[in-house]
Amino acid sequence: MKHEAEASNGRILVIDDNPAIHDDFAKILVPSVGNDAGMSRIEKILFGDAEPASLPPSFELQFAHQGADGVKLAHAARASGRPFALAFIDMRMPPGWDGLETIQHLWKCDPDVQVVVCSAHSDYDWSDFFERLGHSDKLLVLKKPFEPIEVLQCASALTRKWQDQQVVRRQVLSLEHMVSVRTMGLEAANNQLRHIATHDALTGLPNRVLLDDRLDQAIMHAERNRQEFAVLVLDLDRFKFINDSLGHHAGDELLNRIATRLRGAVSEIDTVARVGGDEFVLVLGPVSGKPDAVVVAERVIDALRSPVTITGVPLHISTSVGIAFYPGDATAPDKLLAHADAAMYCAKQRGRNNLQCFEAGMDTRTRERVKLESDLHAALSRQEFEILYQPKVDTATDDFHSAEALLRWRHPVDGVIMPEVFIPLAEECGLICAIGEWVLREVCRQCKAWQQQGLARMRVAVNVSATQFRQGNLLGVIRQAIDEAGLDPRCLELELTESAVMTNPEESAAILEKLSAMGVIVSVDDFGTGYSSMSYLRRFPIDNLKIDRGFVKDLMTRADDASIVQAIISLAHSLRLKVVAEGVETPEQLRSLRSMGCDQYQGFHFSPPVSAGELVALMRRREQADHLMSDTQKRIGLP
Repeated sequence: MKHEAEASNGRILVIDDNPAIHDDFAKILVPSVGNDAGMSRIEKILFGDAEPASLPPSFELQFAHQGADGVKLAHAARASGRPFALAFIDMRMPPGWDGLETIQHLWKCDPDVQVVVCSAHSDYDWSDFFERLGHSDKLLVLKKPFEPIEVLQCASALTRKWQDQQVVRRQVLSLEHMVSVRTMGLEAANNQLRHIATHDALTGLPNRVLLDDRLDQAIMHAERNRQEFAVLVLDLDRFKFINDSLGHHAGDELLNRIATRLRGAVSEIDTVARVGGDEFVLVLGPVSGKPDAVVVAERVIDALRSPVTITGVPLHISTSVGIAFYPGDATAPDKLLAHADAAMYCAKQRGRNNLQCFEAGMDTRTRERVKLESDLHAALSRQEFEILYQPKVDTATDDFHSAEALLRWRHPVDGVIMPEVFIPLAEECGLICAIGEWVLREVCRQCKAWQQQGLARMRVAVNVSATQFRQGNLLGVIRQAIDEAGLDPRCLELELTESAVMTNPEESAAILEKLSAMGVIVSVDDFGTGYSSMSYLRRFPIDNLKIDRGFVKDLMTRADDASIVQAIISLAHSLRLKVVAEGVETPEQLRSLRSMGCDQYQGFHFSPPVSAGELVALMRRREQADHLMSDTQKRIGLP
């Protein structure tokens, strides 16, 4: 509404010390003041004369006899939001200000008002106007006596000019505001883009880009002040297992919790960055030596020690920490990170959940690990994996009709690499599922090949990792392997750890039910080292329990282990489950297990893991021995 009022503003201020002049302006600019103006319009309507297409401009006048009074009126009008568009000002108004001084005060009060100077004298030169008022496009001079049309033209043109200027000014202000808003929006967007480019999207921590910058700054500061600082590389232990078992949303929540704890474990001047899935880097401010950095590293390990509850499951998190120092261990950012990383892997090799400071030679082991990982990626295509088979023997009869498939990597340079070396590496670099699928297909193919050779049906157990169990297409992979080989599903057995089964019981139950419906046998491996819960033994369709070799190892020397083994066997039998003991190496262990009622065993006492060909030979020797025993019994008349 204010803008509409300004757009139609015809408010005019007349400042003249002659009251008659006031009347003249009123008659010219406000025709309704005259008596015949209204009559003229009525006569035109009565006698049919056409009305003009548009009405003449409408003006509102206020009057002042002295300049100071006029300025007061202008100030009040502007304050009320109804400023004057035009002022007619007499040049001489004794005893007060003259016209030029009045204009000077008026423009201080309202710099937008248009001014017409009315003068009957010639003693003011145009240069006087320039000198006292400066060059202005808001000033006209009207010489007295003036014609009404001159006054009307000035009023119409200058009020319209004032109105147009207000419109333009509002448009400019609107554009300036729009530009300002958009500029602020662009600046905010640029700030957001800079933040995205330099910070981790999940945790909000600095990413590798910002970490590199912080390292450069730390090096410059250390050089200038001849100080030392430390770089810590942290890797969460067994995070991949948690991520694969509970899902990526749970893994993301865990990483956010870890990030919060890390920020709370260091000072504000230190940098905490996330540079990988579960890898963090800390750049500590100036340290006086190794003990300072070690104290911080121990504080970080302690900060992560208390469990984190995710989806109702309390998770115990640990971390392996590697430390490198500037300038003692390296002076370049990449070298500092590489040496801290090498120390971190050394901490993992020394049992995890500990810290190691970089020492000469650690980077060599890291390079070897990177080389081994690179070779592992090519091992499948180069057919470097081999499956060995260890018989599962009947404890009572010493017969065997089943075996466990055990994977080996025959490295072309390093020779045979055991699974405890390359399986964790395969899990870390995402190869475990591809390797597991190959083992399943190869075992099914080999079982069918033995049957085609006329050998007795052999059931072979395959170890399935927690990652493979949770990948979502395990059932499809197993079905495809069985169908491709044309194998009876009952010839395949899957061995799962307690942890893999119990991480998500509802999902596990659904998968195990489908496996059981297919006819696949399911065993729980390393029983007694995980959850060992009777509830899941009742709920899940499980066929066998395997006693961990750790209990069998000390079976003859520790009464507690013997009691545990006896309890496991009794529990399994009460639930109609078969029991298999792993790691049986001596006759004494076998006799003890036999007396306890253990169903099967495997271990070096009977046979180490052997190749498929050697297992065939072993099977044939057992068959020949059985035939020989049968013939002997017949000759001596035994049933």
